[in-house]
Amino acid sequence: MRYEEAGVHIEAKAEALRRAKEAIAATYTKEVLRGLGAFGGLFDAHALKGMRHPVLVATTDGVGTKTLLALEAGDVSGLGFDLVNHSVNDLLCQGATPLFFMDYLAASRLEEGVLAALLGSLAEACRAHGIPLLGGETAEMPGVYREGAWDVAGTLVGVVEREEILGPERVREGDVLLGLPSSGPHTNGYSLIRKVVAGQDLNAPVPELGESLKEALLRPHRAYLREFLRLKEAGVELHAIAHITGGGLPENLPRALPEGLGAEVRKGSWPMPPVFPYLQRLGKIPEEEMYRVFNMGLGLVLILPEEEAQRALALVEGFVVGRVVRGPGVLLL
Repeated sequence: MRYEEAGVHIEAKAEALRRAKEAIAATYTKEVLRGLGAFGGLFDAHALKGMRHPVLVATTDGVGTKTLLALEAGDVSGLGFDLVNHSVNDLLCQGATPLFFMDYLAASRLEEGVLAALLGSLAEACRAHGIPLLGGETAEMPGVYREGAWDVAGTLVGVVEREEILGPERVREGDVLLGLPSSGPHTNGYSLIRKVVAGQDLNAPVPELGESLKEALLRPHRAYLREFLRLKEAGVELHAIAHITGGGLPENLPRALPEGLGAEVRKGSWPMPPVFPYLQRLGKIPEEEMYRVFNMGLGLVLILPEEEAQRALALVEGFVVGRVVRGPGVLLL
C-alpha cells in the first residue's frame, strides 16, 4: 500500500509549501534566524535586552466556522487576515505588540489550491503588520476532519514592558468606553450566520447591504495595531482594552473590568453595519441574542480616563459609547 491510499497526499502539501515559500520569506525580519523548513523557528530575542522588564504574551485562536462559509463561497483569501488580525487584537488587550506568528492548518484532504491560498493569505496578513510568519504545522488527517472541512488556527507571541501591562487593575469608576468600529461580524457567530443564510445566493447583490452576502460576511476581521501604536506614541493613557469577540459586549467587557465595577453602554451611540439588522430580520433573532452573539459594530473597546477621550478621538476613528460604573455586568441602555 502507498500513503495516498490511506488518504494522505504528501506531494500536494509539498507543492503548496513551495508555492508559498517566497511569500512567507518576505515576512521575515532581521530577528528571524531560521524559519520555514526547520523543525522549529528561531527568533533572535536580543532586542528584548533593551527593554526594562519585558513580559512575553502569547495567544492562540482560530477562525471557526467562518472557514466553512468561505469554502462554500469559493474564497479563502481573507481567512489568513481573520486569523492574524484576531490574534493581534488579543495581544493589544494586554498592551503588547507582536513578535512572531505560527500557524496550524489541517484538513481531511489538503487541496493544493486551497492550501496555497491560505498560506499566501497568512503571509500577506503577517507582512502587513511587520510580523514574521516563523513556522507552523500543515496536517492532512482523513477521518479526523469530515470531507471538505478545514481547521485554521494560530499562535501569536508578543511583548510588553511590565509596567505598561493593561488590565482591570488600572480601571476606575467614571472611565470612558471608546468603541472602535468593526468591519462586520469579524470571526464570531458564524454557526448562527450559516444557519440564517442557508440557501441564500452568497454572490447575489443584496440592496439592503449595498453588496453581496459574500462581501459582507467574508470581510476580514479588522486589526487595530496601527490605532494602538498611534495612541501609544502620542502618550494617551489607556487603562484596559476589550476585544469584542464571541459573547459580544455583555461577555467581553467584564473581562477588562475589576470586581465591583461594570459598564453602561448606550445603544445607538455608534453606527452599526447593515449586515447586523439584516441578519436579525432574516433569522428573526431577538435583540438580546444579537448583542450576546455579535460585536454589533464594535471590534475593540478602549477604557480610558474621561479627560483623555477627546485626545484619543483626534487620533483614531471611534465613538464614546458608555462609561465604567459601580456594580456588576454590562447594562445596555
